[in-house]
Amino acid sequence: MHAPSSTVAGPRGLVWHRLALYAALALFAGFFLLPLYVMVATSLKSMDEIRSGTLLSLPASPNLAAWATAWSSACTGTDCGGLRPFFLNSVLLVVPAVAISTLLGALNGYVLSKWRFRGSELMFALILFGVFMPMQVVLLPMSQVLGWLGLASSIGGLVLVHVLAGIPSTTLFFRNYYLGLPDELIKAAMLDGAGFWQIFRRIVLPLSVPILVVTLIWQFTQIWNDFLYGVVFSGADSKPVTVGLNNLANTSSSVKEYNVDMAAAMIAALPTLIVYIVAGKYFVRGLAAGAVKG
Repeated sequence: MHAPSSTVAGPRGLVWHRLALYAALALFAGFFLLPLYVMVATSLKSMDEIRSGTLLSLPASPNLAAWATAWSSACTGTDCGGLRPFFLNSVLLVVPAVAISTLLGALNGYVLSKWRFRGSELMFALILFGVFMPMQVVLLPMSQVLGWLGLASSIGGLVLVHVLAGIPSTTLFFRNYYLGLPDELIKAAMLDGAGFWQIFRRIVLPLSVPILVVTLIWQFTQIWNDFLYGVVFSGADSKPVTVGLNNLANTSSSVKEYNVDMAAAMIAALPTLIVYIVAGKYFVRGLAAGAVKG
């Protein structure tokens, strides 16, 4: 006699459970997105509106004047050329550093998973040690090496530093992913006469799209957002955008322009935001496809 009521109560309880879950997720999402909202809203206001309004108020008449100032004429120390030169330095740094570290990680992962040799596990353990090494430990020896190579205070030197720093992570990603590829594919290709490079180029790489996306996003984010290596190893003409943003925010003036500071922060953050918005779902799929196996 009471079965129908319990049947109805079940779906109702499930609905309320889902509503509570969605409400909690929305609350946490709003909490984490609040700083981004404040940055965007403040960057679209004039200084008069900032002084007369509240931190969370919407801009009455949005404008991009602060963005233009941050990009081309804001002072970063004694130079008042805005973030543009720093942004371009970051682009010149990130593109080769991401490409080279990803390619070397793919080769390392391919060798350590499908072409094992005596001592390969020890070599992988030594490479993996670099993932857990604090960045501060390598500052002095790395600066000496860059001096010996003639790459100190240059974009080329920063590229080398980020490639070396990224190899442990990229090797870990690719090695664990390639462990999931059937060994029969490699053996069959070898029986057909394919060599090391042919197998890597024609078989392994086409099957590596998920982990390639993961590694490219990971490396791009790590290198673009880096501040420590940028401030230590760069020169006057090779500073990345994170260093330029720090210099802009710490440059003293008669009137502190919070809208320009927020616009500069958004300019520095836009590339990584765009990458995650466009390719974030592929990042998650790549991780699920085997990036953290092993």
